[in-house]
Amino acid sequence: MAPATAASLKQELETFEVACEDDSALDKMVELCICSRTQTEAMVNEWVAYIATKGGLKLTVDNLERFEHEHLNKRNKSKSSSKRDDGYNRPRDIHTLQDIIKAEEEEESLLDAYSTPGKGSQKRALSTPEHPQSKRTLALLTSPGLLLSPTNFSPNPTPSQKYSQRGSKGEVVVTFGAVQGTRWTGRKDPGAGVQVDLLEGPEDSLRSSYKYMFQRLRDVRDVLTEKIEELGEKLSSHFNIEEFSAVSLPAQDRIAVLGQVCCDSNGKLNAQSVLLEAGQQQGGQQVPVDLSELKEYSLFPGQVVAMEGMNTTGRKLVASKLYEGVPLPFYTPSVKMETDEAVAEPLNVLVACGPYTPSDSLTYDPLIDLISVIVRDRPDVCLLLGPFVDSKHEQIEKAQVTQAFETIFYQCIKSVVDGTRSVGCQLVFVPSQRDVHHDFIYPQPPFNLPTLDKDQAQRVTLAPDPCTLLIDGVTYGATSTDILFHMGAEEISCGTSSDRFSRILNHMLTQRSYYPLYPPAEEVNMDYEKFQIFGHMPLTPDVLVVPSELRYFVKDVSGCVCVNPGRLTKGQVGGTYCRLLIQRRATPEDGKRASPCLTAQVVKI
Repeated sequence: MAPATAASLKQELETFEVACEDDSALDKMVELCICSRTQTEAMVNEWVAYIATKGGLKLTVDNLERFEHEHLNKRNKSKSSSKRDDGYNRPRDIHTLQDIIKAEEEEESLLDAYSTPGKGSQKRALSTPEHPQSKRTLALLTSPGLLLSPTNFSPNPTPSQKYSQRGSKGEVVVTFGAVQGTRWTGRKDPGAGVQVDLLEGPEDSLRSSYKYMFQRLRDVRDVLTEKIEELGEKLSSHFNIEEFSAVSLPAQDRIAVLGQVCCDSNGKLNAQSVLLEAGQQQGGQQVPVDLSELKEYSLFPGQVVAMEGMNTTGRKLVASKLYEGVPLPFYTPSVKMETDEAVAEPLNVLVACGPYTPSDSLTYDPLIDLISVIVRDRPDVCLLLGPFVDSKHEQIEKAQVTQAFETIFYQCIKSVVDGTRSVGCQLVFVPSQRDVHHDFIYPQPPFNLPTLDKDQAQRVTLAPDPCTLLIDGVTYGATSTDILFHMGAEEISCGTSSDRFSRILNHMLTQRSYYPLYPPAEEVNMDYEKFQIFGHMPLTPDVLVVPSELRYFVKDVSGCVCVNPGRLTKGQVGGTYCRLLIQRRATPEDGKRASPCLTAQVVKI
């Protein structure tokens, strides 16, 4: 097939007496021939047939782009019968529902020009009102959930039957603290006077996207070595350990060693596969560990520990004592609270985690129901964690959406902001690595909302993942990454009396990290240089939010109230969210700390 040229196209157009006054239009037509693999003569024939249905359009670049979108793209998709049903299964350049409807109407008119109506066929009338509105548009304009209507996102807008027919709505499934007589409503003026800040401050927090995929193994090693040395100093001072010996040095006496727990293979850690890898100061070598003499232990890959034991040959350490880490202190305000402040009205905080759609539909009914809960209960602060546009959703995996992922996300956020305008509560949005439109890296930068109104932006906080928040003198730690699930699959224990959730949460606090597991789960893309700066806990938070696929809970672990609110949807059915009453308290004279969390509940949506 001879390549199309401007001269050959112009000669063919003159055959049909089609004038071409713009050379850029000829260049555009050459581009269309190449991209669609169409010969010069066939392209001109299709253009002539197209303009015949449009009342004789001029040959311009804009008209050629319409021709490409309305005819060539449709023709390419209809080459096989299977592709016709999946017409929406790829990204499109249509940004509004009205454009979609208009394109469909023009396509049908074009097809009518090529075909002969059969007997009894009901051909669409060619005459239309001056300002036509399709039934589909009218239905959307009268819908209360216009912004989050599934028709906006999916070509097959079918609401989830299981979600709409769910039972036990509003049922309290977990209770923490004294809840009798508790009023789950915010202050008289929710959000007024509530200060939401990132604890580290804007200059020391992850505020914007960064370049990743450039880290070297040497840099990862340096980060891990510094972690071992830093935690080793804390262990040494807390447990009065004079000196750490090299892990592979033969010794006939009991020695103390420092290192990171790892596995001797690519499989799952077990009692026979535990290795202790020392830092650079202790030689940087690995030694197998015999745990048979330990009465109780809880270990996971990446955990920094100190051990006492015998290593007579230098080839195996028989551990007899295990030293784990020490949690950081809690937040201490720089200004001492007055007694009157201590008895102030408690803060009502709502915590929810995505996905916000059922797995069998792109309807955002669960999010709309959550907005209704916010309007009803009027909380002071709403902490909403992603994913908002879930990359694991079946329709998103198959690209069965009619709008860009960013557009869907912006509409979700706009619906939350506008829907809670009357409440006036503070909104905090935390991203997830499952958000298909956002940076797929950990630590994850906050969302970017350039279209947010200035008036509403004052009550919206965009936080990174992970983050440490300071809200009215109380600290909150949060990460949307499922660390409970990841560590639960790797942790091994023996002889411990606590449950697995409490052990994992205690590991997070003692390792002083939002993600202490190394190597991380396959689905977590870790940038260790940024993680060293933004992934560690600056202190022990008063409230730690760790949403997970595992069962919801509220627990007190070493004085920190740990919350797994569950997910707002679990497959095709409704999930749960959490609500807390928080009251900042003055430090008593005896110096004993009192938890600011008065009570908490996990509730079904």
